[in-house]
Amino acid sequence: MTWASSVPTTWRPTPLVRASLWAHGVGMPLVAAGAPGWPWLLGGLMLSHTAMAAGLHPRCQWVGPTMIRLPHPTDSVALTFDDGPDPSATPRILDLLDAAGARASFFCIGIRAARHPALIARIVAGGHTVENHTWSHPATFAAYGRRRIATEVLRAQDVLTDLAGTPPRWMRAPIGLRSPLLEPVLAGAGLRHASWTRRAYDGRCTDPTAVASRLIRRLASGDLLLLHDGSSARMAGGTVAAAALPAVLDAISARGLRAVALPAPLAAPGDAATPASVTAAGSRASALCASRSAPRCRGRT
Repeated sequence: MTWASSVPTTWRPTPLVRASLWAHGVGMPLVAAGAPGWPWLLGGLMLSHTAMAAGLHPRCQWVGPTMIRLPHPTDSVALTFDDGPDPSATPRILDLLDAAGARASFFCIGIRAARHPALIARIVAGGHTVENHTWSHPATFAAYGRRRIATEVLRAQDVLTDLAGTPPRWMRAPIGLRSPLLEPVLAGAGLRHASWTRRAYDGRCTDPTAVASRLIRRLASGDLLLLHDGSSARMAGGTVAAAALPAVLDAISARGLRAVALPAPLAAPGDAATPASVTAAGSRASALCASRSAPRCRGRT
């Protein structure tokens, strides 16, 4: 295994996805033809759909690999922030991280990044990483077809690469729900999916103590923590995430741990790409983005 960053990879369907593809390719025609035992075949297809629906869960690996803990923690905890950049929230988060000497990964929404390029520049200048959180953060992302999924992911990848200077290496689906159709898109863009060990629910909870407690309880090396800089609940003087972050950073330090950004993904054998293939992937993203009008920014969770 070698370290790779945003290079096209080979899509390898999980056993569940392979079984579902086989079941639909073989079973559907037999059911449609009324073949002997077709009710059993239909039941098997329904079971396949149920399993695929369960695979949408953010921490589930059934429809594709997702990182829920650091692969090589070395006394580190990964901090991640979703839904930014937000000029009313992101600068305060960056100030707190800088004061603590902490690093983090920011999963940015493409349309917001395009509106606030200076914030992306500041994230990068602070030693943090910019990652992909789709172009417009549609709540129904997991129900999209492959073409719409590709539009959301690749348009964000194109814009974030231009603004940050380097391509995002990780992608997180809106609300963490991932379609079985997402993994081929990620493989083509050289992205991997990241979930979390635990999340703060700071988008809903207005109590900073409770938010921090969710992340600090059972805190251990290798944990991957999720807060928000773009859609955290508001309170007097700022956001709940900003109010809770000092306690989280103190707890990380007290346990002898370091707050870090996500590392580059591990590349599987055969995944190495030539510079030409990387350029081609970027060109495909640019062409697809140019063929779409900018979708409207939608609600976030």
